[in-house]
Amino acid sequence: MEATAPKSAAPYTDYRWASAWKLAVPRLWIALLLVILGFLVLYPVAMLTYGALTNEDPVSGSGQGTISLSNFLAVLSDPAVRRATWNSLVICTGGTAIAVVVGLLFAWTTVRTNTPMRRFIEIAGMLPLFVPPLVAAFAWGLLGSPRTGLINVAFKFMGLPLSVNFYSTAGMIFIFGIYYAPYVYMFTASALKNMDPSLEEAAEIAGVGPFRTLFTIVFPLITPAILSGTLLSFVVMLGIYGIPAALGTPAQISVLTTYIYGLISWSPPNYNAAAATSVILIAVTALCVLLQQRIMRGRSYVTVSGKSFRPKQLDLGSWKWATFTFALAYLMLGVILPTIALLIASFKKFLFIPDIGALFNFSAYSLSHYEQLFANPLTWRSVVNTFEIGLVTAIIGGVLAFSISYTVYRTNLPGRRTLDIISTLPVAIPGLVVGVAYIWAWIGLPLNLYGTIWILALAFVARFLPDSVKSLSTSLMQIHKDLEEASQVCGVGVLGTIRQIIVPLVMPGLISSMSLLFILAIRELGSSLFLYVSDTIPMAVLLLDFYEGGNVGVTAAFSLVQTLLLVAVIGLSTVVARSFATFSK
Repeated sequence: MEATAPKSAAPYTDYRWASAWKLAVPRLWIALLLVILGFLVLYPVAMLTYGALTNEDPVSGSGQGTISLSNFLAVLSDPAVRRATWNSLVICTGGTAIAVVVGLLFAWTTVRTNTPMRRFIEIAGMLPLFVPPLVAAFAWGLLGSPRTGLINVAFKFMGLPLSVNFYSTAGMIFIFGIYYAPYVYMFTASALKNMDPSLEEAAEIAGVGPFRTLFTIVFPLITPAILSGTLLSFVVMLGIYGIPAALGTPAQISVLTTYIYGLISWSPPNYNAAAATSVILIAVTALCVLLQQRIMRGRSYVTVSGKSFRPKQLDLGSWKWATFTFALAYLMLGVILPTIALLIASFKKFLFIPDIGALFNFSAYSLSHYEQLFANPLTWRSVVNTFEIGLVTAIIGGVLAFSISYTVYRTNLPGRRTLDIISTLPVAIPGLVVGVAYIWAWIGLPLNLYGTIWILALAFVARFLPDSVKSLSTSLMQIHKDLEEASQVCGVGVLGTIRQIIVPLVMPGLISSMSLLFILAIRELGSSLFLYVSDTIPMAVLLLDFYEGGNVGVTAAFSLVQTLLLVAVIGLSTVVARSFATFSK
């Protein structure tokens, strides 16, 4: 009689291996993503903390340093650090207050009122978001220099006994507020668009005036958006280097970011004190993020119900011209005047303006600064480097953000919450600190990453990972799970479903997310300061070099070139995203 056991054992064995493999693949996927995030985020932060707790440096350290709190104690007892911390808190708090007031009123004006030209004002008001902070600070310096600023020249011409000085604490507070008002606008405008107008209609029936309704009903109900915009603005301001470097350093006003830069740019560099100060800065920003979550916990602000509605347009009557004037004043301060200042400085041979008439002496204008700019080989090298870094950042960051977003928001895999938490951690890490952390992580290792565009791109990916994940998660959550379930019922596997259904539907969002990464990489200065070499210098760092070299005309010309490149990238990405959106329909 023939034995039949071997014939029946093989299918059973294959089934067992297939089941084990099916269970192992999700765990391997989660493990792979955690390893990548550890490589990008956790390892640099851990090495930064190690540097803060030892007396070694990242170049010649042996990994056997003695652990102690001496660096923290030295930093905390340093009067310069306390002064820089106080300046940072004062400037960022004041700037945030102005940003909240301006951004909130700007959102209400364009979303909920019948102010004329609302759409144009809304688009133009977002332009400061796409101008690099150093460019904005340089432009405002041209406007508000104590003796030669264009605003002061105009005041003198009009015979007004007024003057402004943006090279001061008050000046930086004002510029931070104007520059970052769009952050608050983005959060609050979205909330106002989704708010049920029946609440305002009920107040109107009860005889409550529009402005009382605004402060007693509308603003309280969008508290989550206001708090989110407030905390985001404060955290971003706290980690910005470009504005304090351009306006604070000449006036000897030190903040934490400029102080950290000074510690490493000194000779010899003090890496340990820089690491300790960076950890303190991370702690402050992390505290702000946790504070926001604690404030919002357990509160209900539901204003969107199941019934459809159209956001109410409040008829302001003659007051609409007051809100129109406010909107135009913001556009003038945030967009038009800085652009005019850059144009004048970039074309004027010598930036000496004794009176208003000197501005109209057209023989004093030429293309010499642009000729000098484009004759410099570093200009072209920086443009090529920046676009290479931006492309690598966009591709790697886009793929990684999609992988994390899909895993977190579209699966029930164990470990996805840990994945979500780690990918969100860079929110609390300022750009300059990312650069310091990557020095500690990679400069002493034999991987030859330091001095290449790869270390810059990886630092940018880590820096902006929360932005890209958040951007993509919105697109993914709009896709109903029934589509995936139907695909699986038809016998299509997970990868096939992702390739044939999810990716085409989320492609406009993916293009937008990758474009955002590209734009942020072009703008980023803080993360680049410690990671570039002469062959990999990006545009943002070269712009800082021009500025610190005192070449005002070339700096203005390069500022306009960089801004125009950003506008071109934004326009191209918008067209591509719309094309994919139309195609997917």
